[in-house]
Amino acid sequence: MFDNNAFQQLVEAENLTGEVVAVNRFIVEVRGLEGVQLGSQVLFQDGQRALVREAHGDRVILYNLDSENVALGTLVVMQSQQLQVPVGPELIGRVVNPLGEPLDGGPAVAAVKRAGIFTPAPGIMDRKMLDEQLVSGVPAVDSFFPIVLGQRIAILGDSKSGKSAFLSQLIANQQGSDKIAVFVLIGKRKVDIEHLLASLRESGAMDHTIVVLANIFDSLAMSYIAPYAACAMAEALWYGEGPEGTGGRDVIIMYDDLSSHAEAYRQLSLLQEVDPGRDSYPGDIFYTHSSLLERAGKLLSNGKTLSSLPVILTPNDDITAYLPTNIMSITDGQIIFDLGYFRKGVRPAVNAGLSVSRVGGQAQNKRQKQLSTALFKALAKYRQADEFSHFSSQLSAETRTDLARGKHLYAALQQPPEQLYGLAEQQLMLEVIMHSPDDRAVDVEALKQAVKARAAEAKSEADYDRIEAELFTQFAAEPLQPVVAAAEPAPGAAEQNDKNKAGKGVKK
Repeated sequence: MFDNNAFQQLVEAENLTGEVVAVNRFIVEVRGLEGVQLGSQVLFQDGQRALVREAHGDRVILYNLDSENVALGTLVVMQSQQLQVPVGPELIGRVVNPLGEPLDGGPAVAAVKRAGIFTPAPGIMDRKMLDEQLVSGVPAVDSFFPIVLGQRIAILGDSKSGKSAFLSQLIANQQGSDKIAVFVLIGKRKVDIEHLLASLRESGAMDHTIVVLANIFDSLAMSYIAPYAACAMAEALWYGEGPEGTGGRDVIIMYDDLSSHAEAYRQLSLLQEVDPGRDSYPGDIFYTHSSLLERAGKLLSNGKTLSSLPVILTPNDDITAYLPTNIMSITDGQIIFDLGYFRKGVRPAVNAGLSVSRVGGQAQNKRQKQLSTALFKALAKYRQADEFSHFSSQLSAETRTDLARGKHLYAALQQPPEQLYGLAEQQLMLEVIMHSPDDRAVDVEALKQAVKARAAEAKSEADYDRIEAELFTQFAAEPLQPVVAAAEPAPGAAEQNDKNKAGKGVKK
């Protein structure tokens, strides 16, 4: 049962008070609280908490954070000028709700500091240029669409297309570094939550991660405040505790997903009888997300970064819908996971044609930029050659090379969730494939194992060149057999096949 000592103390301190006069599920109308600020935290007589959403004189609208059961006539008192959550390193390794209360069965969080959840973003004069890559351990992302520390990059895709698995890989790849991850789960099913937490614990990533959880059984208001509360926890670690913000840490925050957040906010707004806009979302849905995502960046004071990765659901791979286009216009790029690729067995199912990182080049050196450009060209040639191979029984040497190289690249990019690759390993593996002069076969699986053993030797450009030459000599085998499409034989094909059998070679 709730101990109302805290309520009595607030009343005796002459804080603003009021009385509940109307309830519409999570929307509570209070008479009183004159002069209360928007965003303030209030306490009900029965121990429930609420957020001040609107104030019209002595008529105040609240979002109930705990449940939808508040009796008419219940007294309410203002608790603080802002809705605050516990912050600090004590949260690392814990699973908490948006108010910082533990959900992992452990003791209460021992954080001594609290911070408001609706804080303004750093000003332009407080920011610094982004220039360091955030390595995810996934070559399909790091070599094509590099993420930069402090960047805002959207993760888009249909349900079950591999978005959460990629985020788990990114978190696991930060082991051994000083980076902290904050993983926000909004509106997830219990089975998905348990699977994700088990994956984080198994990989050891939980040791440097804060999980903020608002599941589908929580109050809608909890789902609404979840990303803001998690961002406040991340910002406290980002800014640090030293003078002028020194002593902070690099933090990566992942919002999985903002589609569920927008859905919760839409339901709250409709209950509040706010005029609906496009797709029934409230008119300020763009501001709701932009004010959250613009809090990321790199600080001038301590050089530390807050990287933001919002996840958006795109049913039927439709990235032109309202929410995806909103988020893409706010962020500095997007990585799109294609459900069609996923069903074909491509892991990770990244769509290289639609994904982009607008600031990724700032964190790459000259060699990495050259490799990235060559990879895009090679995959484009592979797609053209693959289409052409369906209509011709005989292919030129150049076309056969494009087909072989593309197949090797896709095999190299194929990656189960438990595998991770450093930048040196990625570069060695992909450059060995790209530098193959013809349609030679490459044992990609053996190559992957070899680069993991040799990557530590690569300290300079000369080391890269030497190791690549040795790897190519080791893994390049005999030229592949000519690719013959399974199509109707062209005129003269029978005679040409007879020549092949007679050992006269294949016309190129």
